[in-house]
Amino acid sequence: MSEQTLEIQTLQQLAQRPALARLPAYLRLSGPGWLQGAMTLGGGSAITSLTIGAMYGYELLWVQPLSMLIGCIMLFALSHQTLSSGQRPYEAMRRYVSPSLAWLWAVAALASSIIWGFSHYPLSAGMLEDIVSVASGFRPEDGPGRELYLFLLAVAVWALCAFTAWNYGAGGRPVKVFETAIKLLSTMIVLAFTWVVASASLSGQVDWSAVLAGFVPSSLPTDAAGVTTVMAALGTAVGINMTFVYGYTLLERGWQREHRELARYDIVIGLVLPYILVTSLMAIAAAGAFHGSGLDIRGKLAPAQAASMFVDAGLNPVTGRLIFAFGVLGMAVGSLVMHMLCCGAAAAALFGWAPHSRRYRLALLLPTPAVLGVFLWSTLGAYLVLPTSAICGFLLPIAYFGWLLLNNREDYLGPDRPRGGRALLYNGAMLLCIVTVLASVCYSTAVALALI
Repeated sequence: MSEQTLEIQTLQQLAQRPALARLPAYLRLSGPGWLQGAMTLGGGSAITSLTIGAMYGYELLWVQPLSMLIGCIMLFALSHQTLSSGQRPYEAMRRYVSPSLAWLWAVAALASSIIWGFSHYPLSAGMLEDIVSVASGFRPEDGPGRELYLFLLAVAVWALCAFTAWNYGAGGRPVKVFETAIKLLSTMIVLAFTWVVASASLSGQVDWSAVLAGFVPSSLPTDAAGVTTVMAALGTAVGINMTFVYGYTLLERGWQREHRELARYDIVIGLVLPYILVTSLMAIAAAGAFHGSGLDIRGKLAPAQAASMFVDAGLNPVTGRLIFAFGVLGMAVGSLVMHMLCCGAAAAALFGWAPHSRRYRLALLLPTPAVLGVFLWSTLGAYLVLPTSAICGFLLPIAYFGWLLLNNREDYLGPDRPRGGRALLYNGAMLLCIVTVLASVCYSTAVALALI
């Protein structure tokens, strides 16, 4: 009996047990949701969280959980469609919705995965530099020598990511090994930022009553920077490239119809909870340390600078720099690997290449030029991430609209198409997500025009 058959039998037995009793087994069997978590917990999420806390205090803590809720609903729909039909989402959208919409979706996913690398490689190099500096005291003087040093660190990160993505592309056991590593990495990231917030709280830097109030929506920013930050939150919670690669990772794992409930638990356990925990903890720490402190923080919120500023605000160097740096480095590396996998999946879909073929595996390396971002970072600054993330937020309706149409196609889903009250619930939730994203796009556009 194959491993896949045994897993399906296990799921059928679990379906007869109470929901809470299924959790330990579902945690063990989970995987693709954790990959989504690794992808979203990258530089965009880190800088957006720091900006939300430092610039707006606890006021906008609700933005990122709401953004994730929207993305979670849409990923539930995609997992249902993909596992019910067994078809790759790109092919489904091309065949049943529109070839042009499918093409635009794939190109947007491919482009965003490359663009984000230009911020993630310098971010990774900066965090590695900080770790080495705290551990050994070595730090090059500013100038060409330091830029070369950062470039070499970025190349080392690229080599690790390329090796991981290349072996994941081989299929089989490397898939599960990578997913297990991502689970450990995500846990480490959560623990790292829990440590940072706990230390800040013990030193009296966190107002917990204001924290609780901040998770209740009460206002929207009216300045251009604030609107860009909100749009960045929407773009980084579930980015356009995440929407593309998710279906690919489901099928790569060999999941089928019987895995549909597991997929929903997987998204909550591996993506939703780590994302909300990490982004909230980072924003809370930044709010407590920087907001209203009188420190000059505008334009200085690259995580490396933020780490030093945490120390200046009262955290000890181990917590403020070393633990913080390890957490952000883990976020960036996991995200970079997923960017590579997205490039491979998108290029293979666009050009009809077979999965795991030589062309597909070479496409994994498309983000390679982004290592040159270390030479641009000092000029463009950390806020390169915010407009990039905001633009990707504008692209999200492409995927969301396509999934809504697919959700109601009889010739695509057949007997698995939602009907009656279930259809009303699913379509209503998806429409609400689309309307919310479109409203944020319209609002941000109106504010931008008003400020011109």
